[in-house]
Amino acid sequence: MTAGMLLAAKSTPISNSVEIHHITATSAPASIDDDQDIQDSSKDILSILESKPELFSNWDAILVACFSVHPLVPKLSSRLSIPVTGIFEASTLTAMSLLGPLEKWGVVTTGKFWEDHLTNGVYGFLGVENNSKNTRFAGVFSSRLTAGDFHTVSPTEVKEKLSLATRQLLASGNVTCVVMGCGGMAGLEDIIRSTAVEVYGESRAKGLYIIDGVKAGIMQLHQSINSVRIFR
Repeated sequence: MTAGMLLAAKSTPISNSVEIHHITATSAPASIDDDQDIQDSSKDILSILESKPELFSNWDAILVACFSVHPLVPKLSSRLSIPVTGIFEASTLTAMSLLGPLEKWGVVTTGKFWEDHLTNGVYGFLGVENNSKNTRFAGVFSSRLTAGDFHTVSPTEVKEKLSLATRQLLASGNVTCVVMGCGGMAGLEDIIRSTAVEVYGESRAKGLYIIDGVKAGIMQLHQSINSVRIFR
């Protein structure tokens, strides 16, 4: 999973001077599937920060590569004087920036837990009431897979379940942007695009935005680094 996200990060078309490194939680669950897993992964990384602060000393920015309302984002932000964001936050901002008038965006994700977690997270991040009519947010649709499943179950099952979640999202309204709500989905854009062709037709499907949160995060942090230098 880490290797797939690292590949997505390094393939993001930004400055050739950017170097991307990674730290993976060592004692936390291999797949983050609920709130306890989120908390455990946070504790693991914070323990690394406390025991080996030198690992964090030379970075210009940090991306938390878990698609959730992850406590590491505010905790690292408060401890380090560099830009920090998560793939959830970066994807939300990117999706909102791509919408035209009356267009909507939504999330396809893994397990049932994430439907409420991410829905509440989006409204909280945008600072609006849940079920607000003004966000143009179409909702969260789960595939009933786990993050680890994307790398362990058969490609046929992954395609079937991710396609179903995508189909439900596209049927909910004028959706022009689909966010992949799991870091483990890196590289699965073709499944979403092919489903969009079936639902929308080839011409309209070509215009669909499909956001990889890792790439969105890398691009946003690159912008943040430049913004700090220019505007501070």
